[in-house]
Amino acid sequence: MGAVGDAAMQALVELIAGFIALLAAVVLSQFGVDIHAPKPAEREVHRVQDCRSDPAVTLGAEAGRDC
Repeated sequence: MGAVGDAAMQALVELIAGFIALLAAVVLSQFGVDIHAPKPAEREVHRVQDCRSDPAVTLGAEAGRDC
């Protein structure tokens, strides 16, 4: 084959390979497989209470351990 025939054959092979990849993606998506990278999970925000600044509470034996 000549240069034009070789280029046409290469283009045909690439077209078929692309079509097969597209079909594979469609079949996998039917089964719930996502081919895209997952997004990172969003951070959870936990609201906490500030500890009281009352010295009688913080110096007492009943002061919480997490303050």
